[in-house]
Formats: sequence, structure tokens, C-alpha cells
Amino acid sequence: CSSFQQPLVRSSPAWPPPAAPPIRTEDYVSQRPLGGGAEGVSAEKLFSLSGLFAVYKPKGPTSAAVLNLLKERLLAEAGVQTKDNKRKRQALKIGHGGTLDSAATGVLGNEKYKYSHRTSMEDASKYTAIGLLGRATDTLDATGKVTEEKPYDQVTKKDLENVLQKFTGDIMQVPPLYSALKKDGERLSTLMKRGEAVEAKPARPVRVYSLSLQQFQPPLFTLDVECGGGFYVRSLVSDIGKELSTCASIQELTRTKHGPFTLEEHALHEDRWTIDEIARSLEHCMSLFPGEQSHKKFKTELPGETAVSCEDK
Repeated sequence: CSSFQQPLVRSSPAWPPPAAPPIRTEDYVSQRPLGGGAEGVSAEKLFSLSGLFAVYKPKGPTSAAVLNLLKERLLAEAGVQTKDNKRKRQALKIGHGGTLDSAATGVLGNEKYKYSHRTSMEDASKYTAIGLLGRATDTLDATGKVTEEKPYDQVTKKDLENVLQKFTGDIMQVPPLYSALKKDGERLSTLMKRGEAVEAKPARPVRVYSLSLQQFQPPLFTLDVECGGGFYVRSLVSDIGKELSTCASIQELTRTKHGPFTLEEHALHEDRWTIDEIARSLEHCMSLFPGEQSHKKFKTELPGETAVSCEDK
């Protein structure tokens, strides 16, 4: 494989802080302060909120780690203590509506709901992906071990544009081995990291609404992808490399839209993770959903068990 220049990666501080211990949802118990103090008002407001919102996931942490930190910030602001084995718990559980790889960045949609209600967030997602020709890895991205290198000098911009047409519409796709898909109750990625033999899952139907080449500077190329649920952009880039008689892997991946949430307008960055900001975002974002959800009013109630949860894809 010919030499190439590595893409520029935006530097950012270590995230989350190395000293931060793992956060367990079940450790959190709401001890609402008596009286009308500021903490009591904040707790009432936090546990009365309901709806959908989005946050920004930086490069590095898992989707679950991002939401664990969000939960920690909100509960601390509300004056919630961390105690075990209390009977009348008001647990604040946080989840997401679609996992982003640790190495990926972008918008992460979430639901803050009461009791067992969930809202579907299976609308199309949009991604910007930077692919690298001539190098394959076991994870199909820059975090994995190099498994193959091939020449790519023969690939032209026109070749790449023609290949993209084969991956548009309703297609069949084999999911990557390093994924959240499960075998016998365990994630394939966990089995792979333990060195166990894992067979690839069979190809499954997925949908690509649009796929376009934005930039071509060999060995790098940039794609804009709009796809349905269950789609793996890592697999797409790998398959494109094979179609071009070379190999390819992802260098950078950003989700720019998740359902109705866009990166620019709706994704809250860490400095805006406060109860008031979440409340404003909930009110704004719920207007994006048609029907009953868009007309829900946020009411202050005596909270039972309140949760934020998700459907992993």
C-alpha cells in the first residue's frame, strides 16, 4: 500500500476524567429535601419532566458513559443523594435512542419519560464519514488492528461515485463482528475482545435513503449518508473498499442527525447539561414529533419512579 497522510483529528481534553468511578444507575436514590428550598424545587422540576431531547457525544466515551455523566450532573444539581437499599426510590435512569461507537461523535437522542412509556426514534439518521482507502482493520475503523493493506492508486473519483449507486436503496448488509449485536446474551464485541471465535451474523435488509461523495483526496474520501435503523456505516465503507478491488476503513464518523434531532440545533454540549437547559430542550424538541407527543404539557406531579431509557439499535 502506498504511503498516505493521516487525517487531522481534532484534539480535545481527556473525557471523561480518568479518576471518575463507574456510575451505576441503581445507586441513585432521590431524597427530596423537605420544605421549599432550592434543592427541593430542582428535584421536583427534574422528576416532573417528560419528553425527548438530544445531547452531543464527543469522541472517546461510550454512549452509555456520556449519559451516565449527564445523569450524575442532573442528580447532583437536584440535591439527590446516593444511597442503597431504600424502599421508596425515585430512580433516574438514562439511556439513548441509538448507540454511537466510542470513536464516533455527534447527536445522541434520548427520552425522559415517566413509568413505561417510550417514543419511537427509528427515523432516518444522517452521518458524515471519512474513509481511508488501502487499509482494513478488524473493527472496520481507526481503533482496530490492521488486518490488510492493498494498493488504491487505481481508484478514481468516478469509480467511487459509480460504486456508491450499488449501496443506495434497500440493500443487504452484513453487520461488523465488533458490534452490540448479541450471541447467547453477550455482545459480539465482548466475545471478540476475549479472543473467542465469532461467526459473522447473516446479511440483513437495511435502507439507505441517500449516499453521496463530498470529497475525494486519496487515500481519504468523505461521504454523506442518510440511512434507516440497524445500518452500520463501518460496514458500508468496508464494502465500498471491496467493490473497488482494494480495502477501506473509517477514520472519522459523525452523526449529524438522529431522527428529528440535528447536531447544530438540538444537541446539548456538556456545558449546557443543567435541569433548566434540559427542560427548555424538551419543550422545544417535543414540537418536532407529530400527534400526541407533540401536544404533551410538562406538569409538576408527585413523582413515582421516573426514568430515561432507550432502544439500542
